[in-house]
Amino acid sequence: QVRLVESGGGEVQAGGSLRLSCKASGFIANINTMGWYRQAPGKQRELVALISSSGSTNYSDSVKGRFTISRDGAKNTVYLQVGSLKPEDTAVYNCYAQQLRSTALYDYWGQGTRVTVSS
Repeated sequence: QVRLVESGGGEVQAGGSLRLSCKASGFIANINTMGWYRQAPGKQRELVALISSSGSTNYSDSVKGRFTISRDGAKNTVYLQVGSLKPEDTAVYNCYAQQLRSTALYDYWGQGTRVTVSS
């Protein structure tokens, strides 16, 4: 099992920035993709950004140029630098990890960290 614990959320004014962190623990071998999703009130969960074990990244169009995902393999931690925040970025941000065990892929989720952006 992989445990994901997020931190770094909070309340910020529009235009501000935050740094979200997600630390993986437990059986963490063969975690390939890690990333972030978010769910705003009354909306479905959506992809924010992903990063592979090789460092390849993928961003949703809504956050490109404003958010940066990075990964520290030694610390088993993935980060999301969120900047130029807008009220519509208000959401619970969940960390995600995908692990390969034998021939099967397993998805893991953190509990989430809330980001609230005021105008």
